[in-house]
Amino acid sequence: MDNMKKDETQDRKQDELAESLDGLFSSVSTMIKSELQGTNNHLELLEKMNVRVAEEYKGFGDLASGLRVFVEQLKCKSGSFNEYVEQIDNIEKQVTEFEAVVSMLDKYVVLLESRVQSVYQNKIHLPIPQ
Repeated sequence: MDNMKKDETQDRKQDELAESLDGLFSSVSTMIKSELQGTNNHLELLEKMNVRVAEEYKGFGDLASGLRVFVEQLKCKSGSFNEYVEQIDNIEKQVTEFEAVVSMLDKYVVLLESRVQSVYQNKIHLPIPQ
């Protein structure tokens, strides 16, 4: 009988141990599942963010491509203006030279004017011969 009680006690302890271990494994399993679900949720969010950023960068790529084409068109158009720019530069140079000539002529005219006035004034002050 004593053996039977020991066996029963030992069986009960083993049952309690088995139940405790079963509870422990269930808790650990639940915890691991929760951690994996959290990680999975983070990965899904990251995937959605990556898709959104990829769409935005694709738009930027399309914009950059359009700008490149526009700049090339502008280069072609500006190339045809080079001849006119050269002509404008030549005209500007000629105008500068013309301004210098006009300035010299202006000084000469002022000098002539002063001489003419001087001569005119000398004629006015001369006595009239009789």
